Amino acid sequence: MDQPAPTIAPRNLVPRRDPARTLATLHMWTQVVGKIRMARTPVLNHWWHVPLYVSSRGLTTSSMPYGDRLFQLDFDFVDHRLAAEDSDGRSFTIDLRPMSVATFYRALMDGLASRAIAVSIRPTPVEVDLALPFEQDDEHASYDPDQARAFWHGLRAAHRLLTQFRGGFIGKAIPVHFFWGGFDLAVTRFCGRTAPLHPGGIPNCPDWVMHEAYSHEVSSAGWWPSSTEHGPLFYSYMYPQPDGFSRSRVSPDQATFDAGLGLFVLREADLNVLEDPEATALDFLEITYQAGANLAGWDRAGLEATHPPRERAAALTWPPRQPVQPRQRR
Repeated sequence: MDQPAPTIAPRNLVPRRDPARTLATLHMWTQVVGKIRMARTPVLNHWWHVPLYVSSRGLTTSSMPYGDRLFQLDFDFVDHRLAAEDSDGRSFTIDLRPMSVATFYRALMDGLASRAIAVSIRPTPVEVDLALPFEQDDEHASYDPDQARAFWHGLRAAHRLLTQFRGGFIGKAIPVHFFWGGFDLAVTRFCGRTAPLHPGGIPNCPDWVMHEAYSHEVSSAGWWPSSTEHGPLFYSYMYPQPDGFSRSRVSPDQATFDAGLGLFVLREADLNVLEDPEATALDFLEITYQAGANLAGWDRAGLEATHPPRERAAALTWPPRQPVQPRQRR
């Protein structure tokens, strides 16, 4: 019997309570951890050294250098803890529970200091209207394990789709990663041309940050779990936005262009009532990319794989037709 197509976020995993408060707290906690990664990781173009990455249990900084050691911070949304480990085998954990950003910040910094890891960060969040310093933020203090688990499920599903979508592009593209400033999972493609200076204007974020992020033309897509207007959604946009992009015909019919945000959006609420939400999401990502790339005059023949990733994967055979024979012992 054929298995039903999975939904992006199965209803039995989505709590009925409003997740906004838990997500707002997680946003601030990930900013604390992300700023530590930014401080300890060598600079890469377009701020590629600052995001978090999806792991088998949540989000990770991946390994960061500290002298001759490495250390790593991991959000575990399965057992609900933050784990810190170093290459000398020392570790500590912080239970994820209802607590203020100030409490989380102090516990993490004290834990690192106890392992002889001193990190200096600018302790103020970015890309938010209300930028309370971490050590003073007692407002964001919610953590519901069910809501965190639902966020994690959506993150996993989006990571799988965005990774598959990324495989169809052979030009410069970022890994699928989690930008803690905007609190979204993203993948970005580049055509190689420089872009006009970004106007900036992002709340509590210096304009030069956006100048570096958008120094070259991009087509960017991702998953955003915390839109107050639309709920969890997939998005797609171009910078600079070519003329006519907002009027492009895309699919599915439920996809719309949000002029305020400057991007196409496809809500999870609309996806999950469709017969095959994952295939529909992939089509949305591909069609919106093609619309923008065509209008912007990108060299698609030189930037894209000959066959879509699904076709290339289907063409692979395993095991090899002529497996290597084991050596005979003498």
